[in-house]
Amino acid sequence: MTQFLYLSTVLIWGTTWIAIHWQLGEVDVLVSVFYRFALAATLMLSLVLISGRMQVTNKQDHGFMVLQGMCLFSLNFVCFYTAGLAISSGLLSVIFSSSTLFNALNNSLFWKEKPSRSVFGAGLLGIIGLSLMFWPELAKDADKGIDLGSIGFAFLGTFLFSLGNMISVRHHKKGLKPLTGSAYAMVYGAIFLAALLVITGTPLAWDPRPQYVGSLFYLAIIGTVAGFTAYLSLIGRIGANKAAYATVMFPVVALALSTVFEGYVWSLSSVAGLVLVLLGNGLILGIKLPFMASVKTPT
Repeated sequence: MTQFLYLSTVLIWGTTWIAIHWQLGEVDVLVSVFYRFALAATLMLSLVLISGRMQVTNKQDHGFMVLQGMCLFSLNFVCFYTAGLAISSGLLSVIFSSSTLFNALNNSLFWKEKPSRSVFGAGLLGIIGLSLMFWPELAKDADKGIDLGSIGFAFLGTFLFSLGNMISVRHHKKGLKPLTGSAYAMVYGAIFLAALLVITGTPLAWDPRPQYVGSLFYLAIIGTVAGFTAYLSLIGRIGANKAAYATVMFPVVALALSTVFEGYVWSLSSVAGLVLVLLGNGLILGIKLPFMASVKTPT
């Protein structure tokens, strides 16, 4: 079952980045994210209620589920969609893979799970790798300054995602299942997004193109309901650190799709950078490649 959850997470979320790219353009980012989670929340809540799997919860649970909705089902995706306006879906997924580092650090902060020294080595590899991957685009658009801001949004979204993971760990420790936690958190996330729409005065708009409508339903049903259920179940089984390794595999899928649909151009710099990012994330989890077999991971 664990292998199935892992593979499902990789394949589903590895393909959602290109779907996010197809959401951008005619409709405001905030509106598109609201549509996604309003639809996902409706489906998820209905599924849990009809199946009779909704657990009894208390006020404290709901307080954390509100926070989870903000971190995991609203603000983080506003950041990702905004970043996607200037960054290819493949490169966006590469930044998202840094959630392994954020999870290791946040686990130490919130759950007192001390990270090994390899985490800091992995962080260095990740920084160098991401710099190599983005260098061609940053050099090309150095006079615009937009890519640096978009990269910042992508990292902020990843950090918020990691905080949502920490709340999922809390739910697991309290015996709260992913279906119940996610159903409520998605509802709260959608409500929070609706409030942002009202506060900012952002008008609702619609894009009738099949590409937009199709990607919206894919993101809501497959990417959110199915994908998050699989991922959060994985956290409950193997922990946040190991579950986050699934994000290391996303770039392989996402960059392949970006190459086909967005015309992402590979260079020696981007290939080297991707390798370093993957190595760094693997190092966090103590995964050794054949040439590392004789190397002892520092603790």
